[in-house]
Amino acid sequence: MRDAITPDEKNWTWVLERQCEECGFDASTFDPVRTAAALRDQVRRWTSVLEREDVRARPRPGVWSPLEYSCHVRDVFRKFDERLKLMLETVDPAFENWDQDATAIEDRYEMQNPESVAQELNEAGLSLATHFESVNQDQWMRRGFRSDGSVFTVGSIAKYLMHDPVHHLCDVGADVPQY
Repeated sequence: MRDAITPDEKNWTWVLERQCEECGFDASTFDPVRTAAALRDQVRRWTSVLEREDVRARPRPGVWSPLEYSCHVRDVFRKFDERLKLMLETVDPAFENWDQDATAIEDRYEMQNPESVAQELNEAGLSLATHFESVNQDQWMRRGFRSDGSVFTVGSIAKYLMHDPVHHLCDVGADVPQY
């Protein structure tokens, strides 16, 4: 049995206001109109991560392997695609809670096939990129609500989203882009 991962219970919405000291990404300066291009770049970077020889190796106990982080990023792309669609099609939608740590356990991230994950991550990331490309000027201010009361616009959710895959590239020791 693998070492347990400590659940991440932080509220990461602060990344919308200032640079992340760990990965260097500054969502406050990221132009959400560039989200589609950045997502395409992320797909390429994460596909490369999945080609590593050590893709299943955890760097230390309690820390995800590059494969597990890749599964998480794939699922982040899927979840944000759902949320973006809700925001574009529904007035002031409420987002269902998503327990990312429970998903990792239930879906057995550590046992997934890296080639399959690469294909699924590619599909999820490109779908999300395409949907962000379709956002018109009037839609960037549409809102959505998290159950904890956090309010996002399409623009702010794009900024919030971009921090996650960038931060996790840092976690796996990959080159971190400056968007």
